[in-house]
Amino acid sequence: MKPNIGDIYCVYVERISQFTACQVTMLKDTDSGKKSQLAAILELDWTGDKLPDEAELLNMKPLVCDFYFWNDKLDHCLVDANVPPHYILVGNLPPLVTEETNSYSGWHIGGSTRRQRRWSLIDEDRRQRFKEAAKDNSLIEMGQGNKSLSTNKVDDDFLQSLEDLFELEKLPCLTQIHANGPYESLLPFVISNPIINQLHLTNHGYASVDVRESNLETLIIDAEGLGELFLNEGLAELSFVGVLSPDLIIHAHNEGSWITANCSSNAPISCGLNRLRCLHLRSVTELDLQPIVQSFPELRELRIWGKPGTVSNIHSLEKLARLQGFSTYDMFGFAGNQFPGPDQMSNLSWLWMTSLPAEAAQFIKANYKKEVVKGLDLSISKPRKPEWLAENVSNPFRDWDGRDNITPANAKKAVQLYKKMIASIHTMEEQRKEGIEVVNGC
Repeated sequence: MKPNIGDIYCVYVERISQFTACQVTMLKDTDSGKKSQLAAILELDWTGDKLPDEAELLNMKPLVCDFYFWNDKLDHCLVDANVPPHYILVGNLPPLVTEETNSYSGWHIGGSTRRQRRWSLIDEDRRQRFKEAAKDNSLIEMGQGNKSLSTNKVDDDFLQSLEDLFELEKLPCLTQIHANGPYESLLPFVISNPIINQLHLTNHGYASVDVRESNLETLIIDAEGLGELFLNEGLAELSFVGVLSPDLIIHAHNEGSWITANCSSNAPISCGLNRLRCLHLRSVTELDLQPIVQSFPELRELRIWGKPGTVSNIHSLEKLARLQGFSTYDMFGFAGNQFPGPDQMSNLSWLWMTSLPAEAAQFIKANYKKEVVKGLDLSISKPRKPEWLAENVSNPFRDWDGRDNITPANAKKAVQLYKKMIASIHTMEEQRKEGIEVVNGC
């Protein structure tokens, strides 16, 4: 569905259990012409348990954000001018903002409203010190060096220079900590400071990690040796480094219904995230989708990046009744008629598949093309024939084909040079073997 300038849409945001609203302030043609447009959408300062009446509609105003480093800023960004099916048109008013925006995003209305609410729950004194320090680049002495008062991220080298991690309280704008090792006072400090919303924890050596009392939104954690993980209610992003233990148990609010989990190669099957919202899998070589579907039946989003890889039981996607987005990249091993049709995935808002079997690409694109006019964001690209896959599956330059800022000629040249190098190596290897056989024969 294409919007009109001034249209106001509402969408139900489960995270806050209310409807939120946005307005389309302008439409912009892309380089591809009017068939491919962008819409500027403005998040509005309105929430409700039901859709707005006429009086509420007329009184809507832009949401003014001041959380963290935002200072009276509007959430105004360019998105694909294709309204997702679950967005509800409630009216049309003259645009509340006429200025253009150069920010790009997606149809994620409600995110800034939620972040603004979380910010307002932090102690006012801490928020005030944050705002004052954010404008102050003066240096303070800490550890074995100096840090700007406005510093928002510290790494492991800096942590090692501190005698007591609670010295980090001197940095009012600190939001991110990257730790590469075990620190006895690290988690107590993170829990004590609600400004910190992102923690990277690698090489920690812990069998159990508990961040339930923290205010984290993002946790990136080493999976090595990890057997039990306790998560806080507000966590939105959970990323694992390394291979997950099949015995890992995760304790999450509402069984992970608000969490996006990022994993490399394998997923945390039967780990306790029974209501996981989004799952992103990277560096996949082989993947059976059936246990994924069985473990996470309430997934709204599933993204898979191959190394490249093969996927089996792709038909089981039809059992994900709440799935709104699905994407693959460099994934093979399936046919087009094995992929569920639009009637089987009726809640799908976007479907992006890049570098996939040519036959499957043609079939899926034809099957879903009619859904675009209903609001589906559809992108099926880089169809690969069996011959291409046989020649390029191990070529590290294969994904240069179609990549931004790399010309087709340069992509083709890089692939050919790699093939030539491999062929030369094989020739040298054969010559070496023949030489060895002659020597042995003497």
